[in-house]
Amino acid sequence: MLCPKCNGVMEEATYGRNMTIDRCTQCKGIWCDTGEAEVLKGKWMSDFLDSGNVKTGKVHNKITDINCPRCGVEMTHVKDMEQRHIGYEVCEEHGMYFDAGEFTDYKYETVIEKIVNFLPRNRS
Repeated sequence: MLCPKCNGVMEEATYGRNMTIDRCTQCKGIWCDTGEAEVLKGKWMSDFLDSGNVKTGKVHNKITDINCPRCGVEMTHVKDMEQRHIGYEVCEEHGMYFDAGEFTDYKYETVIEKIVNFLPRNRS
């Protein structure tokens, strides 16, 4: 599989005994099959899978029109519902792509973000 951002080769990275994600050998972006990111978010030390340079991730984050590495369909750039500053790409059928550093950010919600999410939102 090739990275949808830089076309580098994706390699398997394993968490525990049975969780495997794909990580780009060049830009270190991460591909999680459907449901894997949500599971890994709650796992201790899963952020070690996100070994890329955050600065590289920020550069690649500007590239939002990419195709799913599984099916080739254009992915949707979405903002995380809990942390609106995080944007990642989603294929509804196959999974999510995080630029280097994004999964770690996705995993850890700051105290400020928790407070903001606790407050009622203006619905107008």
